[in-house]
Amino acid sequence: MFRRLFLDHPASVDESYGEHFRVAAGFGVSLLIGALGAFVHALVPAFCQRTGSNTVKTLHKRLTRDPQRDGKRPEFEI
Repeated sequence: MFRRLFLDHPASVDESYGEHFRVAAGFGVSLLIGALGAFVHALVPAFCQRTGSNTVKTLHKRLTRDPQRDGKRPEFEI
């Protein structure tokens, strides 16, 4: 059970638990910042006009060109 919950997925993307935590937490923080910018933009359209789209572009570059994943196919879930 422990292995399935904490180790199987990080191993499937060739990362340790710690490496996976760092990468996933970094994505999560970036998504929160982008979401906050999009919400501010919804309230006041003159503010944060590109925060959401810039966040998506930056995360896409990180996901597809991350040096840790060099030569590895990124994993996507939609």
